[in-house]
Amino acid sequence: MKVAIHAQRFKGIAPFVRRYRTILEHNGIACEEVDSDAPGFVERLGDCDAFIYRMSHEYNDSERGETLLDLVERECRVKVFPNAATRWSFDDKIRQSYLFEINNVPHVPTRVFWEKRNAIDWASEQAEYPVVFKLKGGAGSTNVVLVRSAAQARRLIRKMFWRGIRSGAVPGGTYWRDFALKKLVRTKGGRLVRAIRAGGVLPVDAVHKDYAFFQEFCPENDYDTRVTVIGGRAFAFRRFNRKNDFRSSGSGDIHWDTSAVDLNCVRIALETSRKLGFQSMAYDFLYDRDGKAVICECCYTFDDRAVFNCAGFWDEQLHWHEGHYWPQYWQLVDLLNHRDLRQPEATSGCGPHGTDARISTLRRAS
Repeated sequence: MKVAIHAQRFKGIAPFVRRYRTILEHNGIACEEVDSDAPGFVERLGDCDAFIYRMSHEYNDSERGETLLDLVERECRVKVFPNAATRWSFDDKIRQSYLFEINNVPHVPTRVFWEKRNAIDWASEQAEYPVVFKLKGGAGSTNVVLVRSAAQARRLIRKMFWRGIRSGAVPGGTYWRDFALKKLVRTKGGRLVRAIRAGGVLPVDAVHKDYAFFQEFCPENDYDTRVTVIGGRAFAFRRFNRKNDFRSSGSGDIHWDTSAVDLNCVRIALETSRKLGFQSMAYDFLYDRDGKAVICECCYTFDDRAVFNCAGFWDEQLHWHEGHYWPQYWQLVDLLNHRDLRQPEATSGCGPHGTDARISTLRRAS
């Protein structure tokens, strides 16, 4: 058995991807790091059983990933992660909203406009404020803002249908709210390291234009519930909002108390992944005006440490299974159909709430 893992653009073999390799090597499975820029890329996949490409939010990376994954999956007949169903809506909230609507998945009501005039008319005559404006891509609430008036909505719409808005530069976004010296140094330093690795090429933020995306505002939500489903396993925790703000994604204020998790969110997430054929997907849940759990958005990529810090997971019958698991472990179990795969013990700094933790002998939970 052999697995090929593609290097990440600007990052090389980053920690998330490196854990795939660690787990594979721990089980004596051959792992080869590949790069589509290198000669003979396709030929090197000929004797592989699976191909992994972790797409990022960096501009054009998803296009590269989609091209390679589609090629390998359809033409080389090699199993891939993520598969077509899992990756189709990656970093695209518009696709997600259409997907949820057509499949009757409980979600926050959304309006998508492709014509400026229709968007202006809606904002002026029909919208009930406040509403939430989002760019279709982005993570950590960087491209999310609360719109309180028709005038503010019209300004955003005109901007989107003129020069557009650069990712991370949405008026009223979270950049300055999240500003801190430590975070600034980490962000700028990370970009510098990636530029050095890429031979002086800096990651470029995408410019979004010629559409407008609005969601109904769900008041009285002090937190969202993040449910990450891998196969038939659901890991869940709550993320509380930033101070004096309605946004929770990217706040870093995570609570892993299992007893406080709404099992309705877990049930909906499991049913949605099963219905839509997702290998792995993280869902963000809010409560609508009637108090019902609804999906706000979803993404197949996420912070693996937050999932590992969960005390266990629920299966599709909502039975609880204790233990700390790296999401990469279960993704590989499913991708390779290897039910006897073993997970290495945890290393420093990766246990619950940042403490060290050792993983007991894994129980078969699938």
